[in-house]
Amino acid sequence: MKKKQSTLNPAPFQQGDVLLFPGAVVPAGAERIKARQGKFVLAEGETTGHAHRVEAVDTADYWKAGDQTFLTLAEPATIEHEEHGHIELPAGNYEIRIVKEVDPFTDEIKAVQD
Repeated sequence: MKKKQSTLNPAPFQQGDVLLFPGAVVPAGAERIKARQGKFVLAEGETTGHAHRVEAVDTADYWKAGDQTFLTLAEPATIEHEEHGHIELPAGNYEIRIVKEVDPFTDEIKAVQD
């Protein structure tokens, strides 16, 4: 039997430690994040300084609501990074999350460092 993919929770896109969940709803009151040097920086590497970024700022908006961030694309766009392959995203809304890891010795949960 072939397994159907749920249309309620489409699979996220991933680039390194960044996950982009499609179909997100940007909360009312979210604050727009300004582009830096013509790019939206979704996450920066703590050790390398390399960044996950979107350069299509004319057709995109980047939002912050509390500790959540969102990306709205009016047209398809490319997410770029110096060490990871580029990924193409279709137009739509995305919630951005960072992959977490658990330290097996302390049970501390922390963001994966790029």
